[in-house]
Amino acid sequence: MRTAQRWWVGALAIVASVVVFLVPFAFIVLQAGKDATSASRLSFSWPEQPQFVQNFVDVLEARDYILVIAFINSTILTVVSVAFLVVLGAMVAFVLQRRVTRWTGLINFLVLAGLIVPPAVVPTIWVLQGIGLFGTMPGLILVEVAFGLSFSVLLFRAFISSIPRELDEAAIIDGAGPLRLFFRVIMPLLRSVIVTVVVVQSVAVFNDFANPLYFLPGEQNATVQLTLFNFQSQYNTSFNLLFMNILLITIPPLVMYVFFNRQIVAGMTSGAVKG
Repeated sequence: MRTAQRWWVGALAIVASVVVFLVPFAFIVLQAGKDATSASRLSFSWPEQPQFVQNFVDVLEARDYILVIAFINSTILTVVSVAFLVVLGAMVAFVLQRRVTRWTGLINFLVLAGLIVPPAVVPTIWVLQGIGLFGTMPGLILVEVAFGLSFSVLLFRAFISSIPRELDEAAIIDGAGPLRLFFRVIMPLLRSVIVTVVVVQSVAVFNDFANPLYFLPGEQNATVQLTLFNFQSQYNTSFNLLFMNILLITIPPLVMYVFFNRQIVAGMTSGAVKG
């Protein structure tokens, strides 16, 4: 009886996954291959005259290859932001886990507040203008790091709590300083969690729409999500090109999840169990 119930639950989960994820993706692919007239009907049907290549070229050449520029900007933003999130998140988590002081409770509260309290746009713009980084890539990188640091710290800290303190003591006895202890002893043990943080935060930063819109204005500073405005206006929308654009900017995160799915699950599970 229980086996039958588990089978039905698994079957329902598979059907729900197909409906929620695969059906919308198939709809995007079908619309991306249609001409403008057919795509405007927004029907779930095969293209009468498929023109995937032409739509791809049109999207690529739109507004002087702005999609290429946007991919470059998004790649720089993602790589630098995630690098900072991994290093800073792991270091902060290591200190919080190993060095308990009277300020630990307050710091933990601030870390949790980073997940709960919504970001304030106007004060953040005011701060960035004050330090001369508003509308610049370094300023947006700092914003992405600030907004993603709490999640990274919590994930790293849960895993670091499982690492025996005897490893720290042995390294200190061998003459290792704080930086050498962290980068030579602790950091190599965090590989599974690092993969999880890299993939999850890379997808989050790459797909971010609001922060580049608010904190990085300017056409040459556009990221991939902002290119969705290229093919829609108040009076007209080229749905075939819009869906082709959506398809192109969806592929990189999708590929990352497909190839690193097991590592993501392993990192999240190990952190939860060992924490």
